[in-house]
Amino acid sequence: MPLKALALNATLKTSDAKDASSTDRMIGLIDKAMSAHGVVTEVLRLADFNVKPGVTSDEGAGDIRAKVLSADILLMATPIWLGQPSSVCKRALERMDAFLEETDDQGRMVSYGRVAAVAVVGNEDGAHHVSAELFQALNDVGFTIPANAVAYWVGEAMGSTNFVDLDKVPKVVTKAVDMLARNTVHLAGLLKAKQYPGEGS
Repeated sequence: MPLKALALNATLKTSDAKDASSTDRMIGLIDKAMSAHGVVTEVLRLADFNVKPGVTSDEGAGDIRAKVLSADILLMATPIWLGQPSSVCKRALERMDAFLEETDDQGRMVSYGRVAAVAVVGNEDGAHHVSAELFQALNDVGFTIPANAVAYWVGEAMGSTNFVDLDKVPKVVTKAVDMLARNTVHLAGLLKAKQYPGEGS
C-alpha cells in the first residue's frame, strides 16, 4: 500500500477565495516531490472547516481528526501572520492536544508512528520561529519529525511580493522541498513497517 499524506493548508483564505494562496503553491511543490516517491496526498484547507476552539477530539461537526489519523504523513503548511503561525493552524494544533491522553493498551499516543513536516510562507521574518513552534507542538502530541522537514519562503520584510507571485521558484526552495520529501517519506516507511515500542516492551 502506498503511503498516505494529509496536507493541512492553514491559509486564512477559503477555497472559494478569489486570490491565490501562497501556502497552496508550496503544498503543490511538496505534493509533487512526494508523489515521485509513491505518496498519495490529500489537501484540506482548514478555513473550509469548522475547527472549533478546544483541546478534545470531539468539539462537534467539522472535525478533521479521522483524516489526520488515517494518514502516514502530516504536512502542516501555514502562512506567517504577525510573526506567528496562522490562527487556524494554531487551532488545529490545539485540538491535537487530545492525543496526549488518547493512548493504546501499550501507552502509545494514537499519533505514534506518524511523521510530520512543515511548510511556511510569508513576506515577513519568522520562518524559523514558526517552524520551531510547529515542530515542538507536533512532537509534543506524538508525531515524529524527520531531518530537514521544513520548506519555506519568505520575501522582503514588509514587502508586497508573495510566494504565489514569483515567476520562478528559487533553487534553494526546490532543494528544501526535495529534501523534505525524501526524508519524510523514508522515515514514514520505516515507522509504518515497525511501530515504536510500547510500555513494558
